[in-house]
Amino acid sequence: MRLATIHTGNFRLDGGAMFGVVPKSIWNRLNPSDENNMCNWAMRSLLVEDGNRLILIDNGIGDKQSEKFFSYYYLNGEHSLKRSLHAVGVDFGDITDVILTHLHFDHCGGSVQWNSSRDRLETVFPNARYWSHRDHWHFAFNPNAREKASFLQENMAPIEEAGQLEFVGEDGRISDNITVFPVYGHTEAMIIPKINYKGRTLVFAADLIPSAAHVPVNYVMAYDIRPLVSMEESELFLREAVENNYTLFYEHDLLNECGTVIQTERGFRSGDTFDLEGFLSE
Repeated sequence: MRLATIHTGNFRLDGGAMFGVVPKSIWNRLNPSDENNMCNWAMRSLLVEDGNRLILIDNGIGDKQSEKFFSYYYLNGEHSLKRSLHAVGVDFGDITDVILTHLHFDHCGGSVQWNSSRDRLETVFPNARYWSHRDHWHFAFNPNAREKASFLQENMAPIEEAGQLEFVGEDGRISDNITVFPVYGHTEAMIIPKINYKGRTLVFAADLIPSAAHVPVNYVMAYDIRPLVSMEESELFLREAVENNYTLFYEHDLLNECGTVIQTERGFRSGDTFDLEGFLSE
């Protein structure tokens, strides 16, 4: 089994939106903002080679949107989805499965691209099955007013039109060593992948816990459609993570790829943080 971090680039989001009701005097020490209150965040994907399958979890914002669209998010960094995959010897056509934790544009935009003539959209991974939760998929096509701007039809419709869409079964199994479970606070039925690596568990935390700074249960994003549900789900998951010594893979943490969780008198807190190689070398 092989695991590799796939960096797709960074973007900026409002710090208050990312930390909800947490005061700026606190969160600004965790992820300092610029003069416009914008904090820099990673869009980090994970590649899993499990037997004869190459599985990519999420794929960043992509590159097909307009210059005006990208200007809102201040894309930065030297990485891209294509360059990062090539760095580990993988081409788009090699990917057999793409797990989409959810369909917000910064998680699934790399699924679809313009063709060479720029007159038709096509899937980036022509040989892959794209995995989503059935309820989330239908929700994304009929979103609430608050989330509508995050669900872009061009990121989703070409997958189904190409016949590459698969829905996760009730057992949540994707492969021999990957299962997913749904959560409902951030958006409807986001799926969280759990990877069994040599008897240890690595959890791709997606937007359930987007960074090490979000481990405290009340550090809930303003983007979450059901913040109290997010808190309940986080608490249940973090308790399980502590009891079973899970390692979390952080999708949006600019500095920390992975980390552990500890329970203190004040609640759950981030423990040790390290890159993926630190997890693999244990």
